[in-house]
Amino acid sequence: WEGSERYTMPFLSMLLWKWAYYAPNTYKELKVSEMRRKKQPLPHGFDPLAPLTVSDLLSGKGNGVFSFSEFLFRVIGPYFVARFVLLPLPFALLGGLPFYVNAVCNVILADILSNIHGFIVIVTNHAGNDLYRFDVGCKPKSPTFYLRAVTSSANFRTGGNVNDFLHGWLNYQIEHHCWPELSMLAYQRGQPELKAICERHGVPYVQENVFVRLKKTLDIAMGRTQMRRYPLSFECKEDQMLWNNDHVLAAAV
Repeated sequence: WEGSERYTMPFLSMLLWKWAYYAPNTYKELKVSEMRRKKQPLPHGFDPLAPLTVSDLLSGKGNGVFSFSEFLFRVIGPYFVARFVLLPLPFALLGGLPFYVNAVCNVILADILSNIHGFIVIVTNHAGNDLYRFDVGCKPKSPTFYLRAVTSSANFRTGGNVNDFLHGWLNYQIEHHCWPELSMLAYQRGQPELKAICERHGVPYVQENVFVRLKKTLDIAMGRTQMRRYPLSFECKEDQMLWNNDHVLAAAV
């Protein structure tokens, strides 16, 4: 984003991010996985690590992997029809067109609120000028893996079923990155122990109010601050690993 877009697009993204960002990137991962399984080469210059948004699809950046029309008819189109056209139909039987229109408006409003809530509790614990970015891959479940899981994530206030429910249990993002296979209740029990371990060994464990994290995320999006780059000199060579995506990028260069 450039110019005034830096100040308008972050707020527009809150309203539509599942449609414009999350859905196309999820479908991209599926298509890339299918192509690799069939041993089909990715298009020249296509970066599987780069985000792929709806605007990118419209500009042709997904050509060779999938097009906007495929995304429309296979992904968001069926969901749109089911969610916003068919789901409210029973209200048309109850009260005719006025009931149906009101039901559609309520579903649209609910979807917008869901996007805002999802943005606030998911995006914000992955961004901020106190979190690290990394330039090389690492082995799963290696010491470096767990270090990165902690230093590239942030938690919100934790503890209490009501509080955790309102956060969608995404207030345990650090624990989720460390142990993605565990249950939500296990995160609740393990969080104090992991935080104590980090404090004992001097590992930064970031935990702040969700709205503090929201401001830090918007500062990143608007170009006011940047995420930290983890120094290459600090990397453990024994834990480094070249992933398939890295092989693809190296070949393209």
